[in-house]
Amino acid sequence: MRYLVISDIHANLEALDTVLASAGSYDHALVLGDLVGYGADPNPVIERIRSLPSATLIRGNHDKVGSGLEDTDGFNYLARQAIEWTARTLTPAHRTWLAALPKGPAIVDELVEICHGAPFDEDVYVFDDLDAMRALRASRRPLCLFGHTHVPAAFHFDTEQRTVGMLRGARVDVAPDAQACYLVNCGAVGQPRDGDPRAAFGLLDTETRSLVLTRVEYDVATAQAKIIAAGLPDVLAQRLAVGR
Repeated sequence: MRYLVISDIHANLEALDTVLASAGSYDHALVLGDLVGYGADPNPVIERIRSLPSATLIRGNHDKVGSGLEDTDGFNYLARQAIEWTARTLTPAHRTWLAALPKGPAIVDELVEICHGAPFDEDVYVFDDLDAMRALRASRRPLCLFGHTHVPAAFHFDTEQRTVGMLRGARVDVAPDAQACYLVNCGAVGQPRDGDPRAAFGLLDTETRSLVLTRVEYDVATAQAKIIAAGLPDVLAQRLAVGR
């Protein structure tokens, strides 16, 4: 099985279309949440994701707030401005569909589990070794894929936890060791925050047990222009160019 792994699209249609075009052939898509928020194309992004021929999806925190399941109390000013605009912009049908996305974590197969934040809490950010250790202990499969932080990273646990490090165009090989487990973030499609503005995604081959993390350039200028034209805060456009 060959999986496309995408997360944190954040209504960035240009980034999503480039990723889908660059991914090549795959059997099934794994979509780890936050389809909307920040960007100017929530409806077209949802349409693209809904048109995927085979996919497993879970929700993110922006999906919950944008669809009306939760309020904006946990959001900062910029996120609140964007998600309130998103909620007004979503079609009723897309809002209903977004609200129905399942909560993570979700078991995909014998090798893979997916979540948005962490296996024990969909809204938790995993940044450091302590967060990763707790997540790895809660995971139920050798490989747990997560998003939410917008930062590519990988953690490996066997007899001791080791941080593989920041990943750009990297490959993670999942050892067939019953004691080993892996926690990997493939990065954000639509709003990277690791200083690299290129869209990020992963391709997982379950036969070889290899996960390749890939970056691809997309039309940032068009995505920026759409944000400004929509009346969203300019900084949401500016940050796309710097990957922050």
